[in-house]
Parts: sequence; structure tokens; C-alpha cells
Amino acid sequence: MTLDFTLDLTEADPLFLQIAARVRSSIATGQIVPGARLPSSRALAAQLAVARGTVDAAYALLAGEGAIVTRGSAGTIVSGVAGTRIEAVEHTPFMFAAAPAAAPGPARAAPLPFQIGLPALDEFPCKLWTNLTVHAARSIQSADLAAPDPAGLADLRQEVAAYLGAARGIRCFADQVLITTGYQGALSLVRSVLLRQGDPVWVEDPGYPLTRQALETGGARVVPVRIDQDGVRVTSGIATAPRAKLAVVTPTHQFPTGVALSLPRRLALLAWAADAGSWILEDDYDSEFRYVGRPLPSLKSLDRGARVLYAGSFSKVLFPALRLGYLVVPAELAPAFLRASRQMTLGQPALEQKIIAAFMQKGHLPRHIRRMRTLYGERRRSVTAALQVEFGARIAIENTAGGMHLLARFPGAADDTELVKRAAAAGLAPSALSVLTVAHDCGRGLLLGFTNIPANDAAETVARLAVAIG
Repeated sequence: MTLDFTLDLTEADPLFLQIAARVRSSIATGQIVPGARLPSSRALAAQLAVARGTVDAAYALLAGEGAIVTRGSAGTIVSGVAGTRIEAVEHTPFMFAAAPAAAPGPARAAPLPFQIGLPALDEFPCKLWTNLTVHAARSIQSADLAAPDPAGLADLRQEVAAYLGAARGIRCFADQVLITTGYQGALSLVRSVLLRQGDPVWVEDPGYPLTRQALETGGARVVPVRIDQDGVRVTSGIATAPRAKLAVVTPTHQFPTGVALSLPRRLALLAWAADAGSWILEDDYDSEFRYVGRPLPSLKSLDRGARVLYAGSFSKVLFPALRLGYLVVPAELAPAFLRASRQMTLGQPALEQKIIAAFMQKGHLPRHIRRMRTLYGERRRSVTAALQVEFGARIAIENTAGGMHLLARFPGAADDTELVKRAAAAGLAPSALSVLTVAHDCGRGLLLGFTNIPANDAAETVARLAVAIG
């Protein structure tokens, strides 16, 4: 059958949500009857002039609601079941609460309580960083003013390779390391080198929304793969897209659930990639911060078939304004990634790279990480205790072994997006869990960043949250 509707590019909702809403409306009004076969994602994408992955995401959302059923070669069928609509956030496609715009003048707003993804900016060694910055600036010579190496400063690449060998068990050489504009820069390089229009890519569901959005923007066909207590369900990914070109995973501390990918799943994922000739991008965004036992080994350290690309960032261990990260690629791919880096960025600013390299060369990085791990452990315990005292049986905190945020569920409470709105009105910035999924219901809850809440302020800050959300 042909679906008779158009999309409105001026709407705030993403295109996949518009498609899902129009199909849902057609089912509800009887224009599409139970048992009807919907157009293939390829056909509907061509009709609407959108990427196929956009239609796939819409169909996956409807399937998660129970409105449609995918039956392999028989196509996608209207189920006849109303299902439970998975609501979208009204004002943003993903609910990472952002700090408000800076007020006029030199002062900038401090991080909001419970904002996720930020290190403890109040405890960063600014004086040490300033001294290193002054020294790096004074040491600049005329040769340093030329175009930077597209792969990154040689000293920094060497330091990253040495650090990963010691801290993450990754054996690599400096010429396998590329310095990027954070994780998004690494993902852009991976997309440019490894993916072509329409290539299927596994993404965790729930997962980091900017990963999915970046892949869809590049024309990939995103395949949401369910997360459970052992991490990404490899068998589900294989059943849905056995020849996917790439899988993007957060195995050490899954975002947003915090679970770790179990060893059997890690081995299964590596075996799938080897058998299918596929690639894995490991986003190791905050593995340094583990509070129970030793940090888990990276997936890359288990990789014997050279199928894993490893992305890290300085945003979580230092500060986000650096906008620098790194990507470790298999040796066979290094020339292709270097060519892509030349075409896309022509390299990153040299001064910041010199400062980070000096920070690492002088041993400051491991000391800083140890100090922050201790600090975060204390702040995590304080916030957790305050939440339990304030909310009692009304809260269920899913404590995991590491990370920089807590996942708190409020059984019987209002929609988590509504709780976020109430908290935001009180100057707090938790994030909603439910909007981070595409096809698989993960329930509702709040992501609560604790890294910027001093232990002495935990009780007062949690009390503000309790008043705000009721």
C-alpha cells in the first residue's frame, strides 16, 4: 500500500517521530486497517525523500508500541493492537538537560545540580593547568605555527598510546592514534571511512542519542539493539541485522543504564564481528571512574582479530571545553583514517595538544584521575544517602560499579519528562531516561549527575529536588 502523507521540515520534532505520528494517526482513524502491509522502509524513504534509517527508526518505534509487526519476507504488518504510545519529549529530541545560556558580562553560569556528563569543574587543578599553558605558549617556535599534523601532535599520540597500554590494556602504536574533536569527531571519522549510504549499524537501545543522530545524518541505517542486565544483546542484533557493517557500544559502563557488558557477550560480539567482517566502535567515555574493584578491561584489549576501534575523550577526565579526544584504529585502517582526517579537519589546535601532552608526560593525568575517583566516590555516596533519606520507599536507585551519574526510578510517579520539567523550573538539571530509547521500552527514571554536588551540599540539593518533583 501507499501512505499518503508528507513531512513538515519546519516542525520541531525529528522526522522519524513525524513519520511514526502520521502512521499512528492513520491506524487510529481507520485509514490503515489491521493486517495491512506497510511500504518497505526503502520505498517509504524514497517517497518521503528521507534516509532509510529515518523510516527504520519510525517503524522500530511503532513496533515497540505494538502497533505494527515485522514479519521478515512478509513485510511490515499493522497488528490491530493499539499498543502503548512511547511519548516523545515536547521540546527536545533527547532530554540531556543543558545549562542555561550565560548571562551578559564576564561571569558564566555554574553547572546546574544533577547535570550529567560533567566532571567536577570546581576541583579541576586550574593553577597547574595555567602554568602548563604559559610554558607551552612561551615554548612556541616558528615551526609550530605551520599547519598541524592531521593525525595529531606526535608527542600527544605517543602519550595516549602509552597511557592506554598501562590503564586500559590496549597494545597500540602512536601511528594508530588520531587526535579528534572529542567523541563526535571520532564518530565522524569512523562514519566517513567505514560506512556507505544505507549501511546497517547496531546502536544500543537505550543509548546515547547523538550517536544515533550522527549516524542517521550520515545516511546509515540505524538498528536499535536491546540492552539488558548483561549489556547489549548480541543475539538480538544478529537476528535483526546479521551483516551490519558496524556496532557502536559502551561496554564498560553502558549509557544510560550503567551496566557492564558481560564477558560472554564481549566474546560473542567479537566473534560476530570476525565472522561477519564487521567493525566495532568502543566508546569508552568514563571507564576511569569505577568505585567497586578495579576498572574493567576494555573490549579492545580482548580484540585479537583487529575488528575494534577505540574512542576516548578528555572531556570527562579533564574538562569539556577542550573538545579533544582520540581514536585508536587497527593498523590496516590507519592510512585510510589519516586521509580522511586530512580531508575533514586538517588537524586540531596545536596549543591545547601541547598542554595535554605535558600534563600526561609529567604524570599529572593518573594522579588527577585517582583524586577524582576518590572525590566522585564520596559525592556519589552522599547523594545516594540523601536520596534514600528524602524519598525512602518512593525511589529505587540502580547503583552500578562506576560512572558519573545515578539512575533513579520513582515507581508510581509522573512521567519522567514531566519530572525533568518540574526540576528545571527549580534550577535543577536531571535528565529523563525514557526518551533515550528508540524501539525498546526501558521504563522511566531520572539520570542524576553527582560529580558537581559537594558532599556537604548533597542533603540540601536533594531536598530541593524532592520539593520540585513532589
